[in-house]
Formats: sequence, structure tokens, C-alpha cells
Amino acid sequence: MSDGKRVGIVLVSHSAAVAASVAELAKGLVGGAAVPVAPAGGTEGGELGTSAELIAAAVASVNRGAGVAVLTDLGSAVLTVKALLAEGDELPEGTRLVDAPFVEGAVAAVVTAATGADLAAVEAAAAEAYDYRKV
Repeated sequence: MSDGKRVGIVLVSHSAAVAASVAELAKGLVGGAAVPVAPAGGTEGGELGTSAELIAAAVASVNRGAGVAVLTDLGSAVLTVKALLAEGDELPEGTRLVDAPFVEGAVAAVVTAATGADLAAVEAAAAEAYDYRKV
């Protein structure tokens, strides 16, 4: 992408601490590259769960016009993002729910976004993390 825009990444977890930690890990591995990454974890009250409002705010905060990749941890996080996308006006155009493992996919997405890749490439890199073998 030559226009300087970066794909944004939103990490949705049932835990604010988990979302923030995975975001910190992924950002740390790109050595300070300017990738817009935002965690959206837990509820507004700090409990375990997911919040449509926190997710929508996180997506808005990372939207730079090149698309936003949203990665989630567990089932209801997926359902909340799907509901927001189905509403049609809750998330900016170009927002995609990415089917990827949460930690490995987040790292792959952020590293790929740091190269200036487009949303399709970021989504593909995150999804490929399902194929990573550890042993």
C-alpha cells in the first residue's frame, strides 16, 4: 500500500488483560512500527465478557481508511462482532472479522500490517497461523 495508510487491528477478548497483553506482544514484535492496534477486552464494568460498545470504539480508534481486521478469542466475542457487522452501520466499511488463532493470528496480522500490506494480505497472514506447528 503506497498511500501510507495502514490496516488497523482490533483484538477482542473476554478479558481486558488478555486483549491488552496480546496487543502489547504483537506491537512489541514489530519494533515500534506504526501499526494501529487496539484491544477490546471485557465489559465496560471491567468484568469478563464482551462489549459491543468497546469493540466499536476500538475499531473506530484504529480505522485509518485501509480496513480493520478484527480477531477474537471465544464464541460470544465472535457473535458480538458478527452482530455489529450485520447491523451495517456500527463498524466502518472495510471492517472484517478474521478467522484466526488469537495470539498467533494477532502477531501475524500486526507484522503483516507493519509492512504496509492491504487488508486481504493481513487477513490471509492471520488465517495462515492455523497452520503453524509447534512440534
